[in-house]
Amino acid sequence: MTKNTNTTTEGATTEGTARFSDRFKPKPGQYRNVLDLFWSSVGIGTYLGNADDKTDAEVTKAVRTAVNGGINVVDTAANYRRGRGETAIGKALEAVFAAGEAKRDELIICTKAGYLPTPPEAFKEAYLGHDGIGESDLVGGNHCIHPSYIRDRIAKSLDALGVDYVEGGWPGANPTDTEFFNKDHNFKSANLTAFGMTKKSEHSAENDPMLSSLINSKSSSICLFGKSWDFQVDVALGISNEENLTNISESAKHIVKSGKEFMFDAEHFFDGYKANSEYALACLKSAYDNGARWIVLCDTNGGTLPHEVEKIILEVAKHIPGKNLGIHAHNDTENAVANSLTAVQAGVRQVQGTINGLGERCGNANLTSLIPTFFLKKDFYDNYQLNIKRENLRNLTQCSRLLDELLNRKPNKHLPYVGASAFSHKGGMHVSAVQKDPKTYEHINPEEVGNSRNIVVSDQSGQSNIMSRLNSIGIKVEKNDPKIKKLLEEVKDREFIGYSYDGADASFELLARRLMGDIPRYISINEYDVSVKKDKSGDIISHAKAKLEVDGQKILCEGEGNGPVNALDNAIRKNVNKLDKYSEYLKDLRLVDYKVRILNTGTEAVTRVSIESTDSKGLNWFTIGVSPNIIDASFKALIDSLDYKLYKDNAPASL
Repeated sequence: MTKNTNTTTEGATTEGTARFSDRFKPKPGQYRNVLDLFWSSVGIGTYLGNADDKTDAEVTKAVRTAVNGGINVVDTAANYRRGRGETAIGKALEAVFAAGEAKRDELIICTKAGYLPTPPEAFKEAYLGHDGIGESDLVGGNHCIHPSYIRDRIAKSLDALGVDYVEGGWPGANPTDTEFFNKDHNFKSANLTAFGMTKKSEHSAENDPMLSSLINSKSSSICLFGKSWDFQVDVALGISNEENLTNISESAKHIVKSGKEFMFDAEHFFDGYKANSEYALACLKSAYDNGARWIVLCDTNGGTLPHEVEKIILEVAKHIPGKNLGIHAHNDTENAVANSLTAVQAGVRQVQGTINGLGERCGNANLTSLIPTFFLKKDFYDNYQLNIKRENLRNLTQCSRLLDELLNRKPNKHLPYVGASAFSHKGGMHVSAVQKDPKTYEHINPEEVGNSRNIVVSDQSGQSNIMSRLNSIGIKVEKNDPKIKKLLEEVKDREFIGYSYDGADASFELLARRLMGDIPRYISINEYDVSVKKDKSGDIISHAKAKLEVDGQKILCEGEGNGPVNALDNAIRKNVNKLDKYSEYLKDLRLVDYKVRILNTGTEAVTRVSIESTDSKGLNWFTIGVSPNIIDASFKALIDSLDYKLYKDNAPASL
């Protein structure tokens, strides 16, 4: 980060695609409602053509022409034209958005995962036999999702983003990291950085095997961590303060002599400075005076507060220039981002962090919070400059969620800027104001970071919330329609007894459409019975029996499961062939998740059950049921799931 002398959205939505189609006054069949989106029946592909600038320009023009002609489906993949297809589409969309010809939520962009962005021959030369990737990992000649390949692609994506340094691991510590650093990555902007520690006391710098691994790796930069707190030197390392200073200075000399850029992470610096400022500064000087480009001040235990960070950095800057200082903050007091911002304003010019704040204990400074703050807050964008391109900021939300997906983690919806709740509005007054001008309750435009606005329906909702949610699901209602007030009252009454529609969009839509008269009667369930017993072997078996009715015909369904809800679900799904005209609609229905929450205690406890369902189309929906009886609550949520599936698939009504 340097001193400046002067300086997607998440995707298509129901509301956005409906707005796009309405703009073109479509004829029947011109647009199709699939998966809650309005798709143009004709899309544009971007597969063919040479990998050159001329074809890039032609693709960009073609995509823009298609969008202006009423096409909102654009197909691409990472491997199209050797990786240039997506770039050309990006330029086209930038032009479309800048000209006001369409908005991001109006367009459906289709891409593919696992394709090779280079010809198979190039992939084989670059990857096969490396990082544990073998012939069996190349599927169909064009696909690879081996973890090492994905890791390499993430590194290249970070480079494309424009970050200054990509820390790739510790060569020599394990075979995977070693193999990664043995390859030529050919980054365009980022410096590939190898990470390690200062030499051990029993070795000279020249004979330290870990330092040798770092120097022999194909990294352009090396970052070493070393102790800067005398307490840590004594207790953790068990060496003298003088030995530690020697290890730092000799390691620095050796790396600088190798010709590689050297940065020193002063571990435990802030705690060390507060305990013994003279020795902590001596550790910094041992690295800086021997050629270190960067001296990074680490709040390793994460206990330092912003006012302490500012005070200490101002003192350190009297000895080492700010242009050579960095900050590495941990989040143990929830101040990692605040400490990093304070450090920049106090003079440091390198900020270390991680995507989503992943790291030891409570994590590191979150780059998905820091990067947009630097770009979008006046005190920073007026005074500092980043190498990251402003247009790449729109990829931030996608980047955050991609990492969680790769790690099989549930995204934190409360993350600033990129979380699903970052631009969610619940209170009726808030929603009313946001609809007039988003700036009333949003500090930035969510589209700037690739996020989107979400209006939540709850007991705090007002008429504005209801109207917004109805519009988002394609229900056109006049503001003064008495049904709006009735629906609002119904929502508040239901939430009073335990319902929560924040995470149950399908149940809310069903409630609204039933009130509007849009939901026909499908399957009538007249009776159900559930029993639970323990057999001689100790196994607990649940048995369910349900009496259903379709077109006046009575149908008995029975099933077993490892619990009463599972038994009820099995009773219906395993007898789906008996359901006459609904069998084809329900045969691919699956229960994905089941959650129970006890809302109060005692003999009158109320239970809330949430169910997540899916089908073969990949559509997931959430339903809810509330009752003093857990079986009844589960049954209500299950029935909503069935009804939602039938409605979305345009199933006929029961006679």
